[in-house]
Amino acid sequence: MSRRNAPRSAGSPQIYRYLKLFQENPSSRVFAPLAEAYRKAGLVEEALEVAREGLRVHPNFVGGKVALARALFDQRAYSEVVATLEPVIDDVPDNLVAQRLLAESQLMLGNVPKALQAYKMLLYFSPHELDTARIVYELESQLYDQGEILVKAPDARPAREAPAIDEFKVQPVAQTHAGEPDARRRTWMKRVEALQSVLLRVERYRRAASSL
Repeated sequence: MSRRNAPRSAGSPQIYRYLKLFQENPSSRVFAPLAEAYRKAGLVEEALEVAREGLRVHPNFVGGKVALARALFDQRAYSEVVATLEPVIDDVPDNLVAQRLLAESQLMLGNVPKALQAYKMLLYFSPHELDTARIVYELESQLYDQGEILVKAPDARPAREAPAIDEFKVQPVAQTHAGEPDARRRTWMKRVEALQSVLLRVERYRRAASSL
């Protein structure tokens, strides 16, 4: 797409506004909202082109990477979304848009443990999200039925460094708890019941808030 040309669609006024700013200063970060405006207008190819062009100038700009990932997601290029966002999540784990895109992409790719890890991070930062809590519960149950469980990985970094957001790893259920299978099952069900209790409290809070 040439910067001298208007988009081939009648697009929203936002497209023209951001495009004008982009034409005036091609090295600015306005490429990110321009790409998002294109994407929302259904011009995904234009969104991808603008995002990639902007990232050549600002390769570490998180907003640009998220804009690119959104357009890639719309194209169902889930592996590229993951490759784009994993470095973002490492640096900015509380970027909820990136976490959700990553979680949904991993789920679309069938990577249940990776999807569960991303959804757990979403729930960590937004514990009020009932839908996210339900997805976490469903994915944990699915993993357990396969004989696996997601557990917090040991922190191998030096103690002098600031603590990082929890990282997780998958391991067989049999390695997680000692004892007989029935005992392990009871331990796991207690955790499930605790999560269900959280869900109920969240639901009650939402109903009370909506009645005000």
